[in-house]
Amino acid sequence: MAEPIPPTSPPPAADGDGSGATLVRGLGVSPGIVIGRVLIIDDDLRKPSQRMVRKEDWPAEVARLEDAVARAIADIKGVYAEAERQIGKETAAIFLFHIGMLSDKTLLEQFCGRIEKDLVCAEYAVTQTLSEMADKFRKTGNTVFATKVNDIEDLATRLLRHLQGQSGKRREIDEGTVILARDLTPSQTIGFDRQKVVGFATDLGGMTSHTAIIAKALDIPAVVGCKTLLRMARDGQSIILDGERGQVLLDPDEATLAEYRRLIEQRRLFHVSLDELVDLPSVTVDGTQIKIVGNIELPDEISKVLRSGGQGVGLYRTEYLYLMGNQEPTEEEHFAAYKRCVELSGGRDLVIRTMDLGADKYTQAQEEIPERNPFLGNRSIRYCLRNLPMFKRQLRALLRASALGPIKVMFPLITSIGELRQAKFIVRDMMEEMDEEGLPFDRSLPLGMMVEVPSAAIQAETFAREADFFSIGTNDLVQYTLAVDRTNERVANLYTPMHPAVLRLIRDVARAGKKREIEVSCCGEAAGDLEFAMLLIGLGLRTLSTSSSSIPQLKRFVRSVSVQQCERAARQALALDSEVQVAAMIRDRARKLVPEAFSGRSAD
Repeated sequence: MAEPIPPTSPPPAADGDGSGATLVRGLGVSPGIVIGRVLIIDDDLRKPSQRMVRKEDWPAEVARLEDAVARAIADIKGVYAEAERQIGKETAAIFLFHIGMLSDKTLLEQFCGRIEKDLVCAEYAVTQTLSEMADKFRKTGNTVFATKVNDIEDLATRLLRHLQGQSGKRREIDEGTVILARDLTPSQTIGFDRQKVVGFATDLGGMTSHTAIIAKALDIPAVVGCKTLLRMARDGQSIILDGERGQVLLDPDEATLAEYRRLIEQRRLFHVSLDELVDLPSVTVDGTQIKIVGNIELPDEISKVLRSGGQGVGLYRTEYLYLMGNQEPTEEEHFAAYKRCVELSGGRDLVIRTMDLGADKYTQAQEEIPERNPFLGNRSIRYCLRNLPMFKRQLRALLRASALGPIKVMFPLITSIGELRQAKFIVRDMMEEMDEEGLPFDRSLPLGMMVEVPSAAIQAETFAREADFFSIGTNDLVQYTLAVDRTNERVANLYTPMHPAVLRLIRDVARAGKKREIEVSCCGEAAGDLEFAMLLIGLGLRTLSTSSSSIPQLKRFVRSVSVQQCERAARQALALDSEVQVAAMIRDRARKLVPEAFSGRSAD
């Protein structure tokens, strides 16, 4: 919601002359801070009226529609080729779905049937058919189906433009433009002139929308889900877009602009200095190796991780394979993605997590009767164990990929030893099947688990006897330990990994791993926070997995501290009784020890 910038929010708010900047909050889906001018994109194709056609003219109207479909498919093939060049084959696959949908004879029959039966123009038939389809997806209330609505609107816009003879129409865009829109289609996003468009923000959209995925792949700073942005924005307006905090400032005053310019330049110089660290080892000042690896959603992101100085992949979230298409991925689609990962990793660490789809992403769309509380329901490993054909397809592809190079497989949201044993049994069962078929695979494939619920952390010693490695997922561990939904604005302030209860659980997991001599990593968002990373090292973790953008500054921090300093800070934190005290102490300790590591970061 829109609100005046609070006086405590850095950089400073506009002066109090009544015309200060307005802050609009959303979801930061692609990091970066830019200053520019607003260009509002409002689809200029109005909903076509129900123009009737004569009975003898309907075949000609169908022919006109078929021609528009053919030209639209040719368009999308061009977009796909450009997308593949810019963002890689995996992300560009979004547009293969578009081609497949327009090539679907069933859809074309619906268009043509409506023209013939109702004697309406092609524009109206397209609009009504696709609107009805989009409405069905919207009513599910499911994020993955909301993504399909975006795709359908993209197709509708493209078809209407061809039918109305506007396929080449484009708005003039100046350098330093920040695009604002109610929503953006994948085609619009990939079509931005990167020399002129420096960022975008939308009122709609979520973290897993196709537009968000493309923005991240293109490295365009982006904020989505702003809700009220278009109500107060206007063309030509001065704007600051912060893709890291997920906020937009409209009409900032000169003091705020100057502060942000200083921050952007400071960050630029900071990142230039970080480039020097890419090829240096991630070792503390007292000689302890801290492995820094990356979290990825798409295989081609591995290159970004390695360019940032990462030592491999600590978490590949395979659920994006399910979100990118209109149906469950086949075994071959799974295998192609994992093969690509192995090739890009080049023998480095590669941890692939099995499907971790939850209530907000996929599973509820498959249920005839949705669950009342799906976040505590049939999700993640539970969903996989109850949908064995789907789970086995993924495991079989993973095993095939294991013959090509080293990988590790990790199971999400394990809450009981029975779940871990059942998942391992299914893997062994798949190995036997592949043995009978004479297919090669890694017989010693490491099988690990996410520790992201209190029951798993409390029973860490038991799990450590049967898991080959642990990865602590702080995102869910904090959420379930503190009973706080971090996406709920009313309680989001209570969500913090600095809570003493969370720290003690992490300590116990690290101890159990050390006792059994298995690797323990942290792959939650908190692993990339320098202050919290100091605590993690002090608590005994020696592997941190974070986003590629966080790797350089994390490496710089690691190379500036000693394990002894981190352990001292962790002991002090465990002696405190509130998250406020812990946060204040570790912030003070970290900034005193390594002040230069924080010089390029905006204050929280």
